[in-house]
Amino acid sequence: MKTIRIAGVTPNDVINGEGVSVSVWLQGCPHKCKGCHNPETWNFEGGTLYNQDMLTFEILKLIEKNGIKRNLSLLGGEPLCAENRDFVQLLTKIVRNVHPEIKIYCWTGYQLEDIEPQYLKNIDVLIDGKFEQDKRDVTLKLRGSSNQRILYKGKDF
Repeated sequence: MKTIRIAGVTPNDVINGEGVSVSVWLQGCPHKCKGCHNPETWNFEGGTLYNQDMLTFEILKLIEKNGIKRNLSLLGGEPLCAENRDFVQLLTKIVRNVHPEIKIYCWTGYQLEDIEPQYLKNIDVLIDGKFEQDKRDVTLKLRGSSNQRILYKGKDF
């Protein structure tokens, strides 16, 4: 049984993404950015341990709950660190196959140029770059600091 540590799941998130999303907060982050909004997600032993198959099934149910299609947002912690990226790759593949019409968002502290392409295959919108407190700007769309980029599949990667 494969497991994954999750900091939380927000079933109806209107902040992280466009429209309504199911947001999955992965546990563990190697970046530990100063001023991080979610420092409780840094510890790789924190959060709640889930069976990957059961969690994926629950996320699929949440995406279409009550007949409302939701997007999927992956945040953290760090979704694309070594400890989380294989689950993210599997989850996004399954979600893409079942719900090809929704958008999949992913926030990462890594730069696009440093991410292996297979982990981006099913992601539609990537917000990349570490949060930098001295560049913090609460007016920015989908990002916390001005150094971070919003990248779109088919345009930017």
